[in-house]
Amino acid sequence: MAHTTSPRALVAMPGTGSDADYVMRAFGSAATTLGVELVALEPTTDLAGGYLAALDAAAAHYGPILVGGVSIGASIVTSWALRNAATCAGVLAALPPWSGPPAGSIASVSAAATAAAMRADGLEATIATMTAGSPEWLSAELTRSWRRLYPDLLAQLDAAASFVGPTLAELGTLAVPLAITASTDDLIHPIDVARQWAAAAPRSVLYELPLHTWGVDAALLGDTCARGWLELTGTTASGS
Repeated sequence: MAHTTSPRALVAMPGTGSDADYVMRAFGSAATTLGVELVALEPTTDLAGGYLAALDAAAAHYGPILVGGVSIGASIVTSWALRNAATCAGVLAALPPWSGPPAGSIASVSAAATAAAMRADGLEATIATMTAGSPEWLSAELTRSWRRLYPDLLAQLDAAASFVGPTLAELGTLAVPLAITASTDDLIHPIDVARQWAAAAPRSVLYELPLHTWGVDAALLGDTCARGWLELTGTTASGS
């Protein structure tokens, strides 16, 4: 859908267990490139409800907005865009986790298992277990955000694990450009999900990156999504 007014804001949200700090790093340079203000959302215990209300408020304030998200954030912003095409200028979706009901997807199972471990063993023991099996960058990132978000993190993990995302049929009706960045080797966010999203949406582009690149440089997620949106819309980058 074409808009007579260029978007003035990119409203973006993090993945499960993450926060606005990560959003700033993932989408900050993308917002500069696109010449828009970045609104980085923090998770609430009412995860999807809080995010959807924030998107409504931002669209009412700014006019048509770009929306972006990582993992479950990508699912939530895309769900919002499907119902708000008149106030959405496009979707920047990084690492989409599943389509439709979670139905045992790895990302959903992981979120539920993490919440269960925290309830059974406590935050610090769960962090220690996660650290033992994670790359250094992921361990540092989740240790920071989990400590910051806990105990509300438990409700956020529960909500993310049960979120019903956009189906492929729904994606086929998406009226705005969909720019996707996905990982070729991230088991939590299977590349096949991103490829299915891209094939289903009428106007889409998909960039594929190896895990080790965006893992240590989160900005690559937003930057490649921004490049895709510019490509889909034929728009010239505003920032430097």
